[in-house]
Amino acid sequence: MKTSDVEPGRIARPPDRTKTLLAGGAQKNQGFVINKIQMRQYIERKDEHTGDYSLLTVVVETDRGSVEMKYDEGFRGPDALESAVVMLTQYVGLAPLINRALIELYRQQQE
Repeated sequence: MKTSDVEPGRIARPPDRTKTLLAGGAQKNQGFVINKIQMRQYIERKDEHTGDYSLLTVVVETDRGSVEMKYDEGFRGPDALESAVVMLTQYVGLAPLINRALIELYRQQQE
């Protein structure tokens, strides 16, 4: 099962850049085994003055499905992906992100 909270047309193509945040760890959380967490950057348009408009998503892959969730979007500069990864891993932490993903997967399984 694969689910997403992003409009389908926005992520229909491969991402422009990706960063893997967790892989091969097989961490257990709330009955799910988390296999991989990846942040993706989709550059949707370029502006001469403001730069790239990026959609940043996070994909959480588990033993019971995967979910791609919107993380941020906007004109975030040339290092949008790196900045978001640093913010998430050093300041916010992965736990809230994982909980959000598992809630979405659990909700999908109940439907």
